[in-house]
Amino acid sequence: MDSSVIQRKKVAVIGGGLVGSLQACFLAKRNFQIDVYEAREDPRVADFTRGRSINLALSHRGRQALKAVGLEDQIVSQGIPMRARMIHSLSGKKSAVPYGTKSQYILSVSRENLNKDLLTAAEKYPSVKMHFNHKLLKCNPEEGMITVCYIIALINHIFFFLQYAMEPNYLHIWPRNTFMMIALPNMSKSFTCTLFMPFDEYDKLVTSNDVIDFFQKYFPDAIPLIGEKLLVQDFFLLPAQPMISVKCSSFHFQSHCVLLGDAAHAIVPFFGQGMNAGFEDCLVFDELMDKFNNDLSLCLPAFSRLRIPDSHAISDLSMYNYIEMRAHVNSSWFIFQKKMGRFLHAIMPSTFIPLYTMVSFSRIRYHEAVQHWHWQKKVIYKGLFFLGSLIAISSTYLLMHYMSPRPFHYLRRPWNWIAMDSLEQIYLISR
Repeated sequence: MDSSVIQRKKVAVIGGGLVGSLQACFLAKRNFQIDVYEAREDPRVADFTRGRSINLALSHRGRQALKAVGLEDQIVSQGIPMRARMIHSLSGKKSAVPYGTKSQYILSVSRENLNKDLLTAAEKYPSVKMHFNHKLLKCNPEEGMITVCYIIALINHIFFFLQYAMEPNYLHIWPRNTFMMIALPNMSKSFTCTLFMPFDEYDKLVTSNDVIDFFQKYFPDAIPLIGEKLLVQDFFLLPAQPMISVKCSSFHFQSHCVLLGDAAHAIVPFFGQGMNAGFEDCLVFDELMDKFNNDLSLCLPAFSRLRIPDSHAISDLSMYNYIEMRAHVNSSWFIFQKKMGRFLHAIMPSTFIPLYTMVSFSRIRYHEAVQHWHWQKKVIYKGLFFLGSLIAISSTYLLMHYMSPRPFHYLRRPWNWIAMDSLEQIYLISR
């Protein structure tokens, strides 16, 4: 497409969050005229940031997208490397489960600071205009028309904050089958801590004593870290918030409209891939723009075809990882499987790749990672079954041999008779 045509083409980006502001950067590099409409106020000038404040886990897919617009080094320098999960048992015992090899880690980054940096980066392009406190009311993609209104709204989310009494290079998890608590490190030498529990259980905690008793029962070693007074104060500060998961198809409408990020595939946070998947949307879209020479009529349907199976796969994986983190991480079988996977990956790095490695440290498509993971599990289970059967048969044979040697002696006699008869025949022939 001719560059002069591109310069005249205008694009409206609805949402100035992480994905919206990054997509504005990608499109601005292609000389589109960009208007970004964000319902919230500008977080860079607000007295406080409303919305979710929990830290995010930045991994390979997100970093590659940031690298493509020249922001990777800046964002990475503000992150805290996390090399493993630190599991807290009820007894107070702690055990680390590495994410990958010694050189592999994910980064804990501040959602607020990252959003500010992306907005600033987008505004550096003269073709980008930001419109804060503007909420989308109506969209008519056939005519290329949108209706927005100017709004004022204040909502604030507060989470627990823990001082650095824990190891900063780990994501800390308290798994309790029904309940779970996760803490991520901040640059301010504190931890942002989030509690996950069913609403019906949450509704039972109505007094300060209820909260303290609940934490004494399920998260006893967290109380000294948070402090009883702050724990109760923050717990009742805001109501519980639901988690949202979105699956839709398709992601585009003709050549006029396309969904990226949470609008297309909001997922629960338990694989740390919500932001990374959204950032990869921007990167995939940019790669398709290269492939189709900026032709949106070809790029948009291709984007839907590519990303729908991957977005559904990471949504399912996120729910699976919730069950794993909540109930399985303390089991001996789970730990054995993790060690087995790392061992096989070390000796056959191209054949056996742990699921977490495929998802967090590569750009293997999400649905292909799931397929390969299922294949690996079948191979491992069959190998373990064969090995177990072989050990059982060998053990049975040895046990019978040493406990009752005579039956084996008689079983061997026919072979001895045959051998003796053959020797006699050879002797007669030689004579």
